[in-house]
Parts: sequence; structure tokens; C-alpha cells
Amino acid sequence: ADLSKVDRQKTPWLLVLFHVPWYNSNKAHQGEGDSMMAAMEPLLYAASADIVFAGHVHAYERTKRVNNGKSDTCGAVHITIGDGGNKEGLAHKYKNPPPEWSVFREASFGHGELNIVNSTHAFWTWHRNDDDEPVRSDQVWITSLVSSGCVAEKTLELTKILTEP
Repeated sequence: ADLSKVDRQKTPWLLVLFHVPWYNSNKAHQGEGDSMMAAMEPLLYAASADIVFAGHVHAYERTKRVNNGKSDTCGAVHITIGDGGNKEGLAHKYKNPPPEWSVFREASFGHGELNIVNSTHAFWTWHRNDDDEPVRSDQVWITSLVSSGCVAEKTLELTKILTEP
């Protein structure tokens, strides 16, 4: 119900944060978010979530816009940024070949920066810290789903999901 109250003209970016990633091509922690994804992904898709941040996997990965296991221009960009450091070390093993939705992945310590420039554009950068100084390893301009027309398309879908028993 809270998602249906978000006025996307006043709040053009919808960001989601949770612990376990849904889209993870690292061999570590495979499937741990599947039940949560099955229950919540249709709702976040209907609400036009722009970016989903997760941790748990001690590595970095960014996806294309994705929904229901495949690229979707009206889905969310998923960013796994569990690479801040831990005593167990990095999760080095990835599935090969990578899934089609995986854009960039690296098992390095690092940090990210999200700069929301305006209602339509944000700039994401990920900085690897393994080199004694931060190195920008991944960067992308992200366009809001409000500006793409996806939010307007899915208003009815969100209402239906929220009102069905």
C-alpha cells in the first residue's frame, strides 16, 4: 500500500535496499533470495522500482534492467555491492558463461557512488579498492523509469496487484 502512495512526479526515483541479491551470477549464496523474489518481484516491477541494491555476496555485480529472470526495459537495475570487506574474504567464483542480464561483475573490494543528477538521470560508479587507491572500474548513466514511460504503463498493474486478495 505504501508503494501505491508514492507520487512519482515528486519522487521520480524508487530505490530498494535489501540484504540478499535476487540476481547473482556469483556461485556464492545461489538461490538464497529466491522465495523473497517470487513474493516481491511482481510488486516491485509493478511499482517501477528503478534500482535494487543488495549485499550478502562479497563481490560486485551490476545487471541490465531485469525482471522475471530476463532483461526487461521496464525492470530494475540490480546492483550487488557486498564488497566492503569481511573476514571470510571475497567471493571469487562466478558462473560461466555469465547470464545475459549480467553487465559487470568483479570479485574485488570496493565501494559505489550514486549521483542522482535530476528526475531523469543518475550516474552510478563502482570503485575497486584493491589497488591501494580507488579505481573507477564500472560506471553507467541510468535513466529513470518515470522518464521512460514505464511508470505510466504499469499504474493499472500496480493497482491490480495491491487490490487482489
